[in-house]
Amino acid sequence: MKEKIINIATELFLNFGFKSVTMDDIANEMGISKKTIYVHFANKTKLVEAVTFTMLENVCEGIDGICNTSANPIEELYDIKMFVLHHLKNEKTSPQYQLKKYYPQIFSQLTLKQFDKMHESVKASLQKGVDTEVFRAAIDVDFISRLYFTGMTGIKDQTIFPLDKYDVEYLIESYLEYHLRAIVTDKGLEILNKFIKSNQS
Repeated sequence: MKEKIINIATELFLNFGFKSVTMDDIANEMGISKKTIYVHFANKTKLVEAVTFTMLENVCEGIDGICNTSANPIEELYDIKMFVLHHLKNEKTSPQYQLKKYYPQIFSQLTLKQFDKMHESVKASLQKGVDTEVFRAAIDVDFISRLYFTGMTGIKDQTIFPLDKYDVEYLIESYLEYHLRAIVTDKGLEILNKFIKSNQS
C-alpha cells in the first residue's frame, strides 16, 4: 500500500504541483480514506519527502542504465536528457521550483543527494570522453563535473529563467550544447553536430 500511495502521489504532484495536491486529493484518487495514508505517512511533508527521494532513485537507476549501454558520452547525455524529460513529464508544474519554495529543507537534501549521485557519474562520463578522444585531454574532469551540475540545476531557477519565456526542453537542449561545445575535440564536434541536426529535423 505504501508503494501504491507513493506512485499515485507522484503522478498527482507532477501533474498539479506539490502545493496544489492535498492528502484528500490523493485519498480520493485512490478510493481510500485519508486515515489509510496517515498510517504510512505522518503528514504531507513526509509523503513529499518519500515521493521526492523515490523519484530521484528511479531517475538515477534509469541514468545508470543509459550510461552502461550508450555508444559514447555525447550520445549518453542526449539519451539522459530525453529520459529525464519523459520521466518528469517536461516538468510542466515545475516540481523543483515548488519544492524549493514550499519544502526548502527537502529541496536542500535533494540537491545534496543529486550532487552525490551525479558528480561521480558525470566524472566517469567525462573521463570516458577524454579516453575515447571525443573530449579534450586537457579538461579538468572534477571541475567540469561540478560546473555541469551547477548549470543543470541553475537553469531550473525560474527567477532567472521564467517558464513563460523559456521552455524546459529548450533550456536543457541549449545548456547541453553549450556544455559540450566547450569540451569536445574535432572528433566529438562531428558527433555533436549530427545530434543537433537530427534534433532539429
